[in-house]
Amino acid sequence: MSGLETVPATGVESLAWLLVVVPLVSAGVLLLAGRAADRWGHWLGLAASAAAFVVGALVFLSVLGHDAEERARSVAGFSWVPAGTFQVDAGLLVDPLSLCFVLLITFVGTLIHVYSVEYMRHDTDRRRFFAYLNLFVAAMLLLVLADSYLLLYVGWEGVGLASYLLIGFWNHRIDYAVAAKKAFIANRVGDFGLSIAIMAMFVSFGSVQFDDVLSGAAGASETWLTVIGLMLLLAACGKSAQFPLQSWLGDAMAGPTPVSALIHAATMVTAGVYLVVRSGPIFEGAPAATTAVAVVGAVTLLYGAVVGSAKDDIKKALAASTMSQIGYMMLAAGLGPVGYVFAIFHLLTHGFFKAGMFLGAGSVMHGMDDETDMRRFGGVRSVMMLTWITFGLGWLAIIGVPPFSGFVSKDEIIHAAFEGEGWQPYVLGPVTVIGAGLTAFYMTRLFFMTFHGKRRWHDGTDAPAPHPHESPVLMVAPMVVLAVGSAGLGALLGYTHWIEDWLEPVFSPHEAGEPVVSLTLVTVVTLVLIVLGVALAYLQYLRRDVPVTAPRGSVLTQAARRDLFQDDVNDIAFVEPGRAFVRGMGEVDDDLVSGAVRGLTRSVAGLGSGLSRLQTGFVRSYALSMFAGVALVVGALVLVQI
Repeated sequence: MSGLETVPATGVESLAWLLVVVPLVSAGVLLLAGRAADRWGHWLGLAASAAAFVVGALVFLSVLGHDAEERARSVAGFSWVPAGTFQVDAGLLVDPLSLCFVLLITFVGTLIHVYSVEYMRHDTDRRRFFAYLNLFVAAMLLLVLADSYLLLYVGWEGVGLASYLLIGFWNHRIDYAVAAKKAFIANRVGDFGLSIAIMAMFVSFGSVQFDDVLSGAAGASETWLTVIGLMLLLAACGKSAQFPLQSWLGDAMAGPTPVSALIHAATMVTAGVYLVVRSGPIFEGAPAATTAVAVVGAVTLLYGAVVGSAKDDIKKALAASTMSQIGYMMLAAGLGPVGYVFAIFHLLTHGFFKAGMFLGAGSVMHGMDDETDMRRFGGVRSVMMLTWITFGLGWLAIIGVPPFSGFVSKDEIIHAAFEGEGWQPYVLGPVTVIGAGLTAFYMTRLFFMTFHGKRRWHDGTDAPAPHPHESPVLMVAPMVVLAVGSAGLGALLGYTHWIEDWLEPVFSPHEAGEPVVSLTLVTVVTLVLIVLGVALAYLQYLRRDVPVTAPRGSVLTQAARRDLFQDDVNDIAFVEPGRAFVRGMGEVDDDLVSGAVRGLTRSVAGLGSGLSRLQTGFVRSYALSMFAGVALVVGALVLVQI
């Protein structure tokens, strides 16, 4: 962390705690008010998110007024864990990195709240939905504003809880409830890594405050830094759906579409990237962990692109796209200081075009009676022109067409991947270029199958066909704003170098390495692959008729449809052994423990039954028994004397 000296916040900056408290209180009110809030609860939820954005914007403008080296501000809280020598104070850190996330979360989050007012209009639990949205925003803001890893962990868990509640919001359907549980459990694996990392920090540094840990990383042993770095990577894999903990992301589409937009654009999946970038000094002292981050990002980049190329469910195709784009960010973070700024840059632009496309997908579903199969769309452009335009701008941005946002931010990562020494630029560089071509293919496929070609709404049965139409203004307006950002945010931040200047004081000074090939050549090859990807999708999904029933396809297509067998692998490696272990423990309990208890019970019962036969009620029988007992005792005594 850099050349920034943290100083106490003053003025409006000292009100940064409102960023967390306002949406958190709103969530509490909505949950406690119950049905009494049905008529106004959604407006309160929207107002809370908007208020958080206003506070964030004011804090941003205030910090912007300081010199670059004075933009890290601490907001004092209270003494949280006073336990002997282990002291943790709950406070907030307001600096250029956390403010990037604050503005993204609150601005995009507020647009999603506006969209949700209309999208969830007919849901009888709309008030509860907005309570969960507010809880999600509050937890994510706490995560990025915390000034210690322990407080970050609280926000981390809060995000996990809110995602569980939102993914399973319609939990009366068993498959939706299962999807929520799957996301919750997969994230717990990553959370285990974060908890181990925090404990290792305490052992190594005697503190979990950012200032102590990050400033002390330069003098720590490489072994400890590697352990901490790998555990942080495990945590990031869970929260950001990176290989091998990515299996939950596709099923998480069971939640309402605004939830998908919020998770994929502004909150949950970005948390892992934030964690790695924030912990930069740890990874800089642990080359093995840094390389692991880059490799995980590269694998996930291609993994998500391949899976996205075969999905027919529009939301699951977008989910695979998120996985792949987050892979770009993780790869950039794994490049070290040279990639940190570009990882955050792509995260910001991705937040706009991915949120816009998810809301666009929701708009299409709104008009198609909640249908998600793109093979039953086609020709939607003619009846949903505004949705087509806004979605189209997001499509141009994500496939990397100049000068849209995705081109500017992704091109920086591709260039950085070709810089450096050793094997990495020769492996990571080509991966980023191939990923760009695959992205162009699968996103163009999605765009054409949904908005162009013949209408495939009628399935030939007597069932009533949908009548798609443009969405209401409360749904379209946020899509328009996000589309503007998809088109121009990249150029605004990138070509002016504003984002680099803004974030540079947060990260350690660095010099970019020499590229192993000409960057001009890299850009040309990337654009050629993008054109080829678009052309291939055009020939296959626009020039030809799209069958309503998916053809069998190649072996790779079948594998991609099954998410490259990720669930099968998890079942074989973890689920079935777990079930076998539980069954074994049950049998041990039934046969050994319970069996021993049952045997003892039967023995006591048999003994009691036998003794009960002696209870005849005849005095002479009792006298005979006493006589026999006395004789037995006397005999024993005589034998002892002998």
